[in-house]
Amino acid sequence: MDLNSLEQLVQKTQNHEQFLLNLVITAFITYGIAIFYIRFGNSISNRKKYAQNFLLLALTTMLIIYIVKASVALSLGLVGALSIIRFRTAIKEPEELGYLFLNIGVGLAMGANQVVITLIAVAVILTLLFIQAILNKKNAFSTSEHMYINILCRRNEIDPIHEILKKHFKSILLKRMDNENNAITLSYQIETNDMDIVVKAQDDLAAFSPDLEFSFIEQRNLVF
Repeated sequence: MDLNSLEQLVQKTQNHEQFLLNLVITAFITYGIAIFYIRFGNSISNRKKYAQNFLLLALTTMLIIYIVKASVALSLGLVGALSIIRFRTAIKEPEELGYLFLNIGVGLAMGANQVVITLIAVAVILTLLFIQAILNKKNAFSTSEHMYINILCRRNEIDPIHEILKKHFKSILLKRMDNENNAITLSYQIETNDMDIVVKAQDDLAAFSPDLEFSFIEQRNLVF
């Protein structure tokens, strides 16, 4: 084996070691982002379940960038391949899209071996988001206590459900209404700080329709 071949072998070995190290670092970064999103995110949807996609998204992006960054032909082929990809599930809240872009950015930067910049950028972004979450939390406590209720129902049940909620809560706000597979999902923001009222509303909803599916989420300060 000549000197040039030996140098190439050493270079490839170092590149592979760096790639594996970057994979591990990316995994830790995306795990931290997921924990942060679950704890401080404002999305009404199931944040814990949604955050499970972060690791796969970031690592896949990193792998693609690592493979194509040294080949113009592969880069052009990637553009054509990605143009046929379609997501069947729509992004329903802007915050979800923002966290997806953050994880894609981590994958892009780590695939390009920009470890220090990635760590600094993620630290700064999460710090700013933390400050924003604390300020929003203070504003929420200074005005009212609120929680969310998601209700799966049929179209003809919407008006009765609305009246039941109005009877129990001093403020209700319909935040989202989704129509999937001939079923309606209603997402309300309701204002209360009394657990007894929540229980009574739950009983009335169950009495109205035993097949009704609903869940109360996101309350920060219920009184028991």
